[in-house]
Amino acid sequence: MKARSSCSQRMENGIFHTVIVIAIISSSVTRGQLIEGLLNIWIAGENQNSQEPPDAQFLQSEYDFIIVGAGTAGCVLANRLTENPNWKVLLIEAGTHENYVMDIPMLANYLQFTENNWKYMTQPSGNFCLGMENNQCHFPRGKVVGGSSVLNYMLYSRGHHEDFDRWARMGNIGWSYEEVLPYFKKIENFQIPEMYNEIYHGTDGYLTVTNPPFHTKIAASLVKAGTEMGWNYVDYNGRNMVGISFSQASLRDGVRDSSSRAYLHPINGRKNLTVKKVTQVSKVLIDPRTSTAYGVECWTRGRRSPYVVRARKEVILSAGAIGSPQILMLSGVGPRYHLKRKGIPVLQNLKVGYNLMDHIACGGITFLVNESISLNTDRMFTSQNLKDYFHRHRGPISVPGGLEVCSFHNTENPNDPEAYPDMELFYLGGSMVSDSTLHKNFAIRTELFEQVYGPIKGREAFMIFPMILRPKSRGRIMLKDSNFRSKPLIYPNYFSHPHDMDVMIKGIKLLLNITQQPAMKRIGTTLYEKPLPKCAIFGFGSDNYWDCMARHFTLTIYHQSGTCKMGPATDKAAVVNPRLQVHGINGLRVIDASVMPEITAAHTNAPTYMIAEKGADLIKEDYKNDT
Repeated sequence: MKARSSCSQRMENGIFHTVIVIAIISSSVTRGQLIEGLLNIWIAGENQNSQEPPDAQFLQSEYDFIIVGAGTAGCVLANRLTENPNWKVLLIEAGTHENYVMDIPMLANYLQFTENNWKYMTQPSGNFCLGMENNQCHFPRGKVVGGSSVLNYMLYSRGHHEDFDRWARMGNIGWSYEEVLPYFKKIENFQIPEMYNEIYHGTDGYLTVTNPPFHTKIAASLVKAGTEMGWNYVDYNGRNMVGISFSQASLRDGVRDSSSRAYLHPINGRKNLTVKKVTQVSKVLIDPRTSTAYGVECWTRGRRSPYVVRARKEVILSAGAIGSPQILMLSGVGPRYHLKRKGIPVLQNLKVGYNLMDHIACGGITFLVNESISLNTDRMFTSQNLKDYFHRHRGPISVPGGLEVCSFHNTENPNDPEAYPDMELFYLGGSMVSDSTLHKNFAIRTELFEQVYGPIKGREAFMIFPMILRPKSRGRIMLKDSNFRSKPLIYPNYFSHPHDMDVMIKGIKLLLNITQQPAMKRIGTTLYEKPLPKCAIFGFGSDNYWDCMARHFTLTIYHQSGTCKMGPATDKAAVVNPRLQVHGINGLRVIDASVMPEITAAHTNAPTYMIAEKGADLIKEDYKNDT
């Protein structure tokens, strides 16, 4: 295997040293236990490195398919397309390899500080992200084999059947719920026996879906409180979504099951798959005479000139909702006026970069409890917890980023268990003061954090995030310039439609209600009522106060989508057709979350797996006579 880059090694060493330091300062960890635990990490890491396909030292001049981006969709496509032994596939990834420490669930928050994150930022706004540095929100995106499935919080939710039926009614033939359900089942190795229903779940897929093996007393109390409110305990990936549940997550034996671990590790050794890492695609090569994509230009770190690699059949963009539109526009496919202003010859005038959607939550709503039962990193890495995790992959370290419970609701019809949800509440076993880095993760200004949350440092607390599931606000991705190394300009336009704030406030009132139930009173739950300084004028707890707080602590839940919208030729906003082919360009597809015409009422990782599985079948159908 090619030697790893010095930057990658520094990043890995930084995380590894963090784990060591945390362990050392935990007074209850003995020297022998520390050595044994670190040895287990090292062995697991070496095993994982040997299972991921290696970085190719040399590239051929031509492949049948070139896949740009080894994230969730790219890993699925690489697996499925190489099932045909006659097809040679090149998978290109801008980041480095995944390592075992990245897959320890409780460390999810820390990964955003590493080079495995593209570290995008929104443009400054006077309407949202007001409590963040320079009024800019962080937009974390995975820059690693496995993509954002390595950075996310592992929650696995598909969406409501109406999501996909709406796609179909928009002219996207083949994308109804009945037609995509087989792909959701194909993905899964479903490991929640009490919820298994063969109509909705599969057990033969590559990706393991299960409940985290540990939950706090806070989580158990929240689930009980939900039932006290009359909510059903539901399999939200089954027939109905409305109700409450312990989270379903992409975990395998207490370890993150990323798209790389799930889809690439099992096929390591396939001779017709080439993986090139630490390599960034600058543009797709398109013949202007025939409007046909015939390859890519890409740059590898340390190399002074680009590779030019040809595709015999197709180029497939799976670079995500930010990367895919950026590459398309750099290649001359996008809004005519915008490309001309950047000096890029226009090959196809399409609405690339428009229709940006995201799920956002109001952060910082905090509840105090009177028992030592929250997830707090100051006492997380005890002797027993380290032993539980590194020997059995159990205990609090196995909780995905602290996210334990979620519930889905329709704020217009809250008592209808079959309703189409517009609000998700997800419940974290800790708070802003449970980890000293969490406010930095969200880019919250340090002085504001200290002013509001400093008084409860050391206290037992948890948070509930209200997340808008079906936002009506739309944003846009634009090029900064014609340089592929420049990060694009991101305008999410949160709260530009009044509907979104209306749903947000209803969600906040809902979460306040659940914390008043007897199960929560038994653990002494009380709302922390110190107001944000610039919102205090409205009176803590009023609708105007929550409006102000949501605009200050506007948290992306990392579900950017829609920027290469799928739709028929009659849809003037569409970038790809229902077979995921770019309108007007031959031999070029986009297969990732950017094709969603409307965002799903769910975390978007599971639907992205589905899109890739279906996309692979569409390609196979189009080349079914190929030998």
